[in-house]
Amino acid sequence: MTKPLNPHLAATFAPPVMESRRWLAGASFTADRPLINVSQAAPVDPPPLALRQVIADAALNNAAAHVYGPVLGMPALKAEVATQWSAAYGGAISENQVAITSGCNQAFCAAVATLAAAGDAVMIPTPWYFNHKMWLDMTGVESRLLPCGAGMLPDPEQAEALLDSRVKAILLVTPNNPTGAEYPAGLVQAFYDLAKKHGIALIVDETYRDFDARTGAPHDLFKDPDWSETLIHIYSFSKAYRLTGHRVGAMVASQSRLAEVEKVLDTITICPNQLGQIAALYGMQNLGQWLAGERDEILDRRAAISEGFPALEGWKLLGAGAYFAYVEHPFGIPSDQLAQELVSKSAILMLPGTMFAPRLAQGGNGDAERQLRIAFANVDRAEIQQMFARLSAFSR
Repeated sequence: MTKPLNPHLAATFAPPVMESRRWLAGASFTADRPLINVSQAAPVDPPPLALRQVIADAALNNAAAHVYGPVLGMPALKAEVATQWSAAYGGAISENQVAITSGCNQAFCAAVATLAAAGDAVMIPTPWYFNHKMWLDMTGVESRLLPCGAGMLPDPEQAEALLDSRVKAILLVTPNNPTGAEYPAGLVQAFYDLAKKHGIALIVDETYRDFDARTGAPHDLFKDPDWSETLIHIYSFSKAYRLTGHRVGAMVASQSRLAEVEKVLDTITICPNQLGQIAALYGMQNLGQWLAGERDEILDRRAAISEGFPALEGWKLLGAGAYFAYVEHPFGIPSDQLAQELVSKSAILMLPGTMFAPRLAQGGNGDAERQLRIAFANVDRAEIQQMFARLSAFSR
C-alpha cells in the first residue's frame, strides 16, 4: 500500500536545477561545441588558495571545528557581521542581533517559521526565487504573489492593495534572483514603511549584495533606531567567498526573534558548519580586495550581456544584475519547451520562466511562458559571446 504523503509537500514543484540537469540525459556535446551552462547561480571554482589553507589548517589542528558549536553561530563571526554591517549601512547592529545559519535558504526558512503558520501568507514578488516559493508551499503558507512591472520592480501601492490580515511578511530580494534587478533605496524604504504601517515583517534577502553595481549602502533601513521591530535581513557567504558547499549564511533580526530562530535551527542542524564559519570569518577580515576583484569580473560579465544583447533579433532584455539576466524570447512556444530545445540544438542550458512564476494555466499572466533566466556566474566574456552567437543561429 502506498504510504500517505504530506499534501503541502506534494503540491510544490521539483527542484528546478535538478530538473534541468535531467534534460542533459542522452545529450552529447563536442570539444568544439561544449555545453554552455547558464542554469545555476553558484560559483563552481573553489575558494582562493589562502582560504582553502585556512580551512585545511582548521580541519587538521582545531579540535573545536569538529564538534557542535553555538546554535546561533560562532560569536566571533556574529560580531564581525555586526561590526561590518553597522559600518556599511550606517546603523546600529549588535552581536546578539545576528545569527549564523546553514546558508541563506535556511535563514529564510527559519524566518518564515517564526512569522507564519499554515493558512497564513507571505507576499513575494514574481518572478520568485524558486526555493522561497517551495518552502512556503511545503509549510502550507500562501505565497501572495506580487507581479513585477517595469524594470522588473514591484510596486508598493499594488502590494498594499493585496494585503489582508493573513499576510505576515513581505519578501524582497535585491539584487534580485532571478531578474538581476537592483531595487532603488527609495523603493526598499517604501516597502519598509508599508510593512511598518501594517505591523508585519519585511524580509530583505541580500544574497548578492557583494555584486551590486552601485557604491555605498543599497538602502537606509538600519538607520531607523527601531529597525528590528520590522526588518529581517538575510545573507549568504557562499557567493562572496565561493563557500557554497560549506553552507554558511546569516540573519540579522531582533534578539527576541532570534530566540525563536534558535528553536528552529537547533531542531534542524543544531549548529552551522564550523569549518564554513571559520572560512567566512577569515574572508570578511582578509579578502576584501580579492572580493572587489570578483565583483569587477561579475560587473564585466553583466556589461558583456548588455553589450551583446541587441544582436538578438526579437529578444528583450528585461533585467540584468548580480549573476543574472532575465530575458523574453520571441518564439511561439512555452519557455520550458524552448529551454529543452536549446540544450539539444544549441548546447545551452538555461532555466525557463515557468520555474519562476505561475504558468498561464495556473493563474499566471503568460509571462512565465515567454521568459528565461541566464545565470552568468560561471561564463566569461568569450563564452557569453559564444552564447549570443548560438542564440542568434537558433531557429525552430
